[in-house]
Amino acid sequence: TGFLGSGKTTLLNRILTENHGKRIAVIQNEFGEDLGLGSALQAEQGKGPEVFEEAYEMNNGCICCSVRDDLVVTLEAIMRKRDKFDHVIVETTGLANPGPIASIFWLDEELGSDLFLDAIVTLVDAKHITQHLDDPSCKEAAQQIAFADRLLINKTDLVTPSEVDAVERRVR
Repeated sequence: TGFLGSGKTTLLNRILTENHGKRIAVIQNEFGEDLGLGSALQAEQGKGPEVFEEAYEMNNGCICCSVRDDLVVTLEAIMRKRDKFDHVIVETTGLANPGPIASIFWLDEELGSDLFLDAIVTLVDAKHITQHLDDPSCKEAAQQIAFADRLLINKTDLVTPSEVDAVERRVR
């Protein structure tokens, strides 16, 4: 997860196109930013990603699909392709509260035996996070940080080292 503009799309495109040796299914919430599969597929140009059941299998073994109905239904459907991947990443929208999404892995009996929640990773935009956290009408950024098992502070090249230190202190 990560607030709007934190770099989720860039990270997921990298996961989908890098040759990292992992077979990862990426489920994109359709209400979020588009993964830009066009650009991911262009990066695979000439390698012919296989299309199956509204999902794209990338040449590096990753799978990408969008949530069309509810997440449990999507996870159950993708589990039928279990032999095609080793890990699942669920991308949330920039305004999502990750709590209800995480609870699916704890509450759904059918998924519980096949999937477990390894971690909630939240991307933090070093340049804009303070502004979001200081805005009383913007609770989502704080919720995403609070639910995170891991924080990835992104866009550190856009701020000074002392600003990065301040962001680190703030999000701890």
